[in-house]
Amino acid sequence: MIEKRHLVYTEDLLKENPNISTYGAPSLNTRQTILMKEVPKLGKEAALKAISQSQWGQPISEITHLIFYTTSCFGSMPGPDYHLAKLLGLKTTVNRHMIFNNGCHAGGSVLRVAKDIVENNAESRVLVVWVETMVVSFHGPSADHLDVLVGQALFGDGAAALIIGSCPNPFIEHPLYELVMASQTTISNTESSIEGNVQEMGLVYHLGKEIPIVISENIDKCLINAFSLIGVNTDTIDWNSLFYAIHPGGPSILNRIEEKLGLSKEKLRATREVLSQFGNMWSLGVIFVLDELKNSSKSEGKSTSGEGKEWRVLVGFGPRISMEIVVLRSFCSRCVC
Repeated sequence: MIEKRHLVYTEDLLKENPNISTYGAPSLNTRQTILMKEVPKLGKEAALKAISQSQWGQPISEITHLIFYTTSCFGSMPGPDYHLAKLLGLKTTVNRHMIFNNGCHAGGSVLRVAKDIVENNAESRVLVVWVETMVVSFHGPSADHLDVLVGQALFGDGAAALIIGSCPNPFIEHPLYELVMASQTTISNTESSIEGNVQEMGLVYHLGKEIPIVISENIDKCLINAFSLIGVNTDTIDWNSLFYAIHPGGPSILNRIEEKLGLSKEKLRATREVLSQFGNMWSLGVIFVLDELKNSSKSEGKSTSGEGKEWRVLVGFGPRISMEIVVLRSFCSRCVC
């Protein structure tokens, strides 16, 4: 399901390319040359792992669509999706879709796009791949831009992949979750809270101090809206009755979400575990959380891949501030393998 390596963003790479680590130095061409080579390779490893080790049970030739997401590589034609399809040997009739630069909420937004595709294309099987590497945004320290240091300490490389389809073959395919619904909410007047711009020095971002407050003050409204759309009376919901895959954005964000929703500590255990081990991997961090929950549910003998519970909420949040809510329904333990 997921793959994580440290073969791109390394100390040796920075020594070989000093302009990358010199704040303000022109380095975009250098970064893009590295990324156009490495990003599809990371995507290949994650995709092959998803196909061979998941419960899908089908050969790669059954893939009908490819969605490739990255914040780390942009501006090249053909894009990383083309190169990934070639590396994987996908059919020439595979429908490719490349998505760039949504930021950290793209874990949810890409699932939303994949859901629309499978619901409108009978028997389709969508390979979804995320790749992020901080080569695009690493900068040396600057006294005028201290939030850069926060990013260097918090962000990390990773790759993840899932296969999504509709009407699974019960004799071959054993899905973990049903994507019940997906929605996006854009919080007003937050344009400057999280923003990024591609410049000659690479991807330059700004992280506002108000981010944890804005997210926590709006998450309950977003959850209420999502469950209302599927006919659930939110007046009677105990948020602790659900299980959560929340983007590992940072400790302060998670603390405020817990407080706002009145969650017990174990509810965000998987998110905190991923944050501790791998950092904030932008879009794909929440996919690592799904994998952590699946693995822990299996090892503990839970009845579902959602820590024994049926309903899960996946939450992503990113620039401007955009909130993605995906309501998932977990299948029974026979699918946890």
